[in-house]
Amino acid sequence: MTSDISGYFKRSARATAQLTGALRTALPALLGLFPLVVFLVLSVLVLPWLPTAVRPLRALANAERRRAGRVLGREIPAPYGPMRGDGAGEAHRLVRSPDTWRDVAWMVAHGLTGLQAAMIGVLIWPAIPYTLSLPLWWWAAPDGSTSAFIVLDSWPKALTMPFVQGVFDLLILLWLVPRLARWQARLAEALLSPTRRRSLAERVEELTETRAEALEAHGAELRRIERDLHDGTQAQLVAAALRLGLADRRFAADPDAAHALFLEAREGVEEALTQLRTVIRGIYPPILSDRGLAGALRALAAAGPIPIELDLDADGAAGPRAPAAAEAAAYFVVAEALTNIAKHSGARHGWVTVRREPARLTITVRDDGKGGADPDRGSGLAGIRRRVAALDGATRIDSPDGGGTTLEVDLPCGS
Repeated sequence: MTSDISGYFKRSARATAQLTGALRTALPALLGLFPLVVFLVLSVLVLPWLPTAVRPLRALANAERRRAGRVLGREIPAPYGPMRGDGAGEAHRLVRSPDTWRDVAWMVAHGLTGLQAAMIGVLIWPAIPYTLSLPLWWWAAPDGSTSAFIVLDSWPKALTMPFVQGVFDLLILLWLVPRLARWQARLAEALLSPTRRRSLAERVEELTETRAEALEAHGAELRRIERDLHDGTQAQLVAAALRLGLADRRFAADPDAAHALFLEAREGVEEALTQLRTVIRGIYPPILSDRGLAGALRALAAAGPIPIELDLDADGAAGPRAPAAAEAAAYFVVAEALTNIAKHSGARHGWVTVRREPARLTITVRDDGKGGADPDRGSGLAGIRRRVAALDGATRIDSPDGGGTTLEVDLPCGS
């Protein structure tokens, strides 16, 4: 019981801090409300000045997004596109943009309510001990002093009304203040987050981009396979066929030369088979079918030039195996990452962690190298991003200079 009461007080104290923290955006919103509205009205007449007025409003709204996101425990993304200058064209675009007017609506609502909400959260704390102490000194209070809206002019009232008022104040502290903090954050989320239409448009744009990259990568992969088959396997098989034809013609006249040609043809066929296996492994490594993702990654790590520590939960601990496409993507992500570590990082040690959850596969590859990896400067990391994006996955790269590199990949693999 004591811990429950303590939890209520802690929650109220945290909500009070959140409401007080909202003053950093509420007070500027309130103070800037009238000048901004006047400026916006004048800006309709003098449109080139509108972007100048919108920039501080957006900065204030972004600060509130971050604060409200911490309260709600989730990020509130900004819906804005990049500014395109300060001319009349940009001003016309801002006037037509619903994001501008949603920011103005938030500024009005937050400016008019944020200060009052913070005052309730702050003043209710000293109000409770003040009210409960009234029976001790009510007789010294000025005439007309009230408690629970009742004038204290007798001992019976002084011994009862302050406690009624204290219960009411306590309800405000423990019930209303936390809800005020949540309602304030939800107001910001409702007005400052992207609209459903914009979110769908951004999602369509993202999917269009990733699918275009996937088609480009697929085309490049097909060209690579065709080139490898044409320049390698096909050439070896043609050479073997020619040697076999020459051996057949010389067999009766010169058996020794024919035998040598047969041996050369056999070597060519064996080399062609080796190249064909290499091409097949580039499409879908057979080791994934034979050993599963965990076994395939162990083989990759064992073949590397530096020690790689594995922490794998990839083959069914959370249910059935991941789809073949997800496993293949995970395999190539780790293979490319280990290749980068060996060639470019200067690392002495690496770590690979794989976690299989019902709806996703998470891969983390770390090293203790020099860091500074940049996806824009090389094809390896960019190729990883394209391959993962094609499966609607996410890639995160953290590579500070001198701090090693961490690659995190989330792949959806739900049924």
